[in-house]
Amino acid sequence: MKKFLLLFLCVLLFTGCTQTQIVVDSSDDNSSSDVENNSSDEQSGPEQTSGHESTPEPVENPTVKLLCAGDNLIHSTIYKQAYNRTGGNGYDFGPVYEEVADLIKNADYAVLNQETIVTDEFEPSNYPTFVTPGACGDHMVDIGFDAMSVSNNHLLDKGISGLRSTLKYWSEKHPDILVYGASTKEKEDDIPIVDINGITFAFLGFMEHTNDVPFPRDSGFSITYLYETERIKKLVQRADELADVVVVSPHYGVETTGVVSASQKQITQNLVNWGADIIIGTQAHTVQPMEYVTKPDGGEAFVFYCLGNLVSHMDVPLGMFGMIGQLTVTKDLETGKIILSEPEAIPIVTHYDNNSSHSNLKIYRWDNYTEELAKKHGCPSFTYSLAKKTFENQLKIVDYLP
Repeated sequence: MKKFLLLFLCVLLFTGCTQTQIVVDSSDDNSSSDVENNSSDEQSGPEQTSGHESTPEPVENPTVKLLCAGDNLIHSTIYKQAYNRTGGNGYDFGPVYEEVADLIKNADYAVLNQETIVTDEFEPSNYPTFVTPGACGDHMVDIGFDAMSVSNNHLLDKGISGLRSTLKYWSEKHPDILVYGASTKEKEDDIPIVDINGITFAFLGFMEHTNDVPFPRDSGFSITYLYETERIKKLVQRADELADVVVVSPHYGVETTGVVSASQKQITQNLVNWGADIIIGTQAHTVQPMEYVTKPDGGEAFVFYCLGNLVSHMDVPLGMFGMIGQLTVTKDLETGKIILSEPEAIPIVTHYDNNSSHSNLKIYRWDNYTEELAKKHGCPSFTYSLAKKTFENQLKIVDYLP
């Protein structure tokens, strides 16, 4: 199947790399046989030579710089400040993300956990049932995100109507964005696959729960909970057959703790055993460690146990600490093996001022954040030293720390 996909892919030039998105239907298992058989008929005889042998040009292995960001958790403070910036004529989310926009744009492919439903069919709303205006989703696309995981506990905040509305927003407003973690029922067994620079990536997303909101199986939509292990195993194994790299986004772990739970460890190892290559963890709302995980064949997968929040207006210090993960993916054309290298965690801090309106809420890269700013932070118990200690202990990326 991989051979068929690679022969059939179209080549597009987009943001400096080739990206072709395809969705593989579950009924397409045997479609490669005709292509493979026909290729042998086109051999026209002995190869002609020029009388001397020349040294072939070395073939460069394709590489992809993959970026991933954590929970885009849009509290009312964030969208109200965006609304006020325009004088009530729309929303301006630009200042919130300006310090990380270049990082996102410069990646070959950027993945976001969109923690809240995005739609203009409902009025914007805050915790515990979030609704984010479409202008925020538009801005996420503008700054360079290519894929959105929607597999999280807030997906059913407005019930099936909200799920239908957010999927409609993404499919109608941004059809080129890969959205995974929920789908219509008719597409529940399809595997979203994208070709980037000649490497195919499959994306899957699963969540632990949906905040005690039941999911009606006859709704016409499909989501998958992490306890549905047999279904997940089949999906991951199938994705592994179809793509070079399998990316899984599990929404798991205990909130506001940097400790990786035993459940996270077990789920991660299961996903890797079944064929996952990259695990992008979210849910804990703070940074957790990252590491290589051994695959059954002796190879290596990589996991970010939790990226924390990309942005939020939480009122606990650990909720202010996040990271943007980066990883270089290389395909060895001689062996077909995938190599994951240069894992990187770029620490970020969400800041808002210590005043009645909690003004100037925005993301700062840690290397641009100062002790003076930290003293003005409106989150109780937030300190510069706590942020530094958290990043040093969890990420082990001291190069970014001033």
